[in-house]
Amino acid sequence: MIKKVVNDADEAIEGIKDGMTLMLGGFGLCGIPEKCIEALVKKGVTDLTCISNNAGVDDFGIGLMLQKRQVKKMIASYVGENAEFERQLLSDELEVELIPQGTLATRCLAAGYGMPAIFTPAGVGTEVAIGKEVRNFSGKDYLMELAFEADFAIVKAWKGDTTGNLIFRSTARNFNPIMAMAGKITIAEVEELVPVGSLDPDQVHTPGIYVHRIFQGKNYEKRIEKRTVRG
Repeated sequence: MIKKVVNDADEAIEGIKDGMTLMLGGFGLCGIPEKCIEALVKKGVTDLTCISNNAGVDDFGIGLMLQKRQVKKMIASYVGENAEFERQLLSDELEVELIPQGTLATRCLAAGYGMPAIFTPAGVGTEVAIGKEVRNFSGKDYLMELAFEADFAIVKAWKGDTTGNLIFRSTARNFNPIMAMAGKITIAEVEELVPVGSLDPDQVHTPGIYVHRIFQGKNYEKRIEKRTVRG
């Protein structure tokens, strides 16, 4: 299946409109789709629901979209490094759904596998369970959590080929592969785009069948979220 190789992030995000739901890969600031986020900021789409491991920092990642008030709702598992996120949350300017990290990952996985829902013990008996169905299996209670429905999944890989096969590197392999499976349309930005046949099939983490658009980005910043050094 031939994938659509596009020239840049601006072309890759065509079709993303106000009010859509986006998955954005990465873990912290590692492996985030930097170039597509920059393009979304430039495009100015608003009222977005963003599903991500975290909300970036004030001047990088999804934090750039928060500054421009492009995000209506944030679905994440960690948001502790973003002062603007905190301000919008406390002033009721931003709808927030905090999810246990394992549940976040598994709801992405369920969407990729075509499963409508999962059952998890995480959150039983807490505020996470309010309004959700609880079922008992073998004497233990489990929450029913719905699979995500995302219009677009936007991921960042180390290498990809022109049919969309992707290889992720180290920590970037966390949420990117499962989100790549889960979007109705998946966009992949890569550091290196190679011809078909250049990748070892045994090293491919995401098969190209999941990827609809791919492009090679340039000048990645790869910011460290919180640098700790010896005194």
